[in-house]
Amino acid sequence: MTDSEFEITAELVHGLLEDQHPDLAGLPIREVAGGWGNQMWRLGDELAVRMPRMEGAPDLLRKECRWLPVLAPRLPLPVPTPVRIGEPSERFPRPWSIMTWVHGEPLDYTSISRGDHAADTLAGFLRALHVEAPADAPISEDRGDHPKKCTDGFDHFFHAVVPDELADDVRAVWEDAVAAPEWEGPPLWVHGDLHPANVVVSDGTLSGVIDFDAMFAGDPAWDLAAAWVILPAGAASRFFDVYAYADRATIRRARGLAAMKGLFLMLMGQNGDRGLPGGKPTWGPAGRAALDRVLQSWYPTPPVRAELRSH
Repeated sequence: MTDSEFEITAELVHGLLEDQHPDLAGLPIREVAGGWGNQMWRLGDELAVRMPRMEGAPDLLRKECRWLPVLAPRLPLPVPTPVRIGEPSERFPRPWSIMTWVHGEPLDYTSISRGDHAADTLAGFLRALHVEAPADAPISEDRGDHPKKCTDGFDHFFHAVVPDELADDVRAVWEDAVAAPEWEGPPLWVHGDLHPANVVVSDGTLSGVIDFDAMFAGDPAWDLAAAWVILPAGAASRFFDVYAYADRATIRRARGLAAMKGLFLMLMGQNGDRGLPGGKPTWGPAGRAALDRVLQSWYPTPPVRAELRSH
């Protein structure tokens, strides 16, 4: 079932609430622009209804509902947490959820003006998230691997959008990441999809993190790429100083993954410009800015930290 086969409307959402959660059916409903695997509807001021609209989205929704209540209490920024679960029915044949609303403006529609504060905030958030995951934590089928296993995806993005004047430098960053040693620590909790549309900003700094449906247990480099993808120019070194646990190999992998994410955002931004699903016009400039920050960066030399963070 795709969007074209099943229209998700305010009337549908209201009917589902009346059927399954009638105590919430009186709250005002308004559509939230954007979304990829899910369509979002604000429910009052503090809640949101999350409606899967792609084939794999229900499984990801159930993953969020299983694990976010475990992770959220120890995280220092607001994240969406499930309040109610909607079951498949004749009205809508997929599970759906009611989540807390995270207040703020998505970063792809605004900017960070307090770079040092944002670097400290993101580092603190990821320090809290990146602990050893339990044995039954989810793994990812399409991300989490060492960069050397992601070369086909990188090459696709590279040939599609990389500017000629940046090609050699971007390729060098990627090859350095491919040559970096693999993650040797235990699998850590990883958000997995940190980019400007999945963080929110208030008062010029990060104020929340959203969309955990890609979360998995694995290499934290996939999140540490956010030092370039999310933070403004010049903030990466402060971020790694505060985060403190990343060794040089992990930073090399993260920098290459940041380059790949920048190219991906540029490509998805082109899709958004053409009205195609899976991207927004705002993502193109965000991806190019991330790529520029990657190429302007340097390798910090972090202290060696041997502490094992347990769940």
